[in-house]
Amino acid sequence: MELMYRGKTKDVYQLTDGNYLLQFKDDMTGTDGVFDPGSNEVGLTVEGAGRAGLALTKFFFEKLKDKGIRTHYIDADLEGASMTVKPAVVFGKGLEVICRYRAVGSFLRRYGAYISEGEKLDGFVEVTLKDDERGDPPISKDALAMLGLLTKEEYERVKSLTLEIAELVKSQLAAKDLELYDIKFEFGRDLTTKEIILIDEISGGNMRVFNGKTPVEPLELEKIMLDKM
Repeated sequence: MELMYRGKTKDVYQLTDGNYLLQFKDDMTGTDGVFDPGSNEVGLTVEGAGRAGLALTKFFFEKLKDKGIRTHYIDADLEGASMTVKPAVVFGKGLEVICRYRAVGSFLRRYGAYISEGEKLDGFVEVTLKDDERGDPPISKDALAMLGLLTKEEYERVKSLTLEIAELVKSQLAAKDLELYDIKFEFGRDLTTKEIILIDEISGGNMRVFNGKTPVEPLELEKIMLDKM
């Protein structure tokens, strides 16, 4: 296989059959050793984090498959901490789509003059550009269309998928008495069907989850959700 890209938390390889392999790392985003799913840099390395993230991703992707929601997922090798996926093209240099249920993180930093920390949000969806140099700036539906990244119809499809997938994750967490504060997704276009599909991962590394007022760290989340406590 051929190395295509080294990411913060995963490396991407192209396989000889045209599919791709995502190799999950133990690196996590954050600052000064503190985990933060909204950070643009690796802040800490935790042994087993890659395998835990993959296990949770496998769990959620298979739930989505049962619901008929298309993703790039093919299968996962938990021992090898790798996932085989279908090829897909990202929009522009990549978009991140966040669904927010509580006012925390960058949302609170931007709009804190109008809302208190932890206040409820009604599944607010926002899109940001994957651009570390510019701090992953938020972008509107009109701007996405003007820049040729997504048509307005495609934006609505991405928003609809985001809400549907976030609600599924939220309900699975609620069954374990956990609350989803926010979650980050990535979407791409299936190379074969041209359909917009969910790509990347769904793990503790890209969501904020709380047990009451206590944040749940990614490794603990995997143990709770997969009954490893």
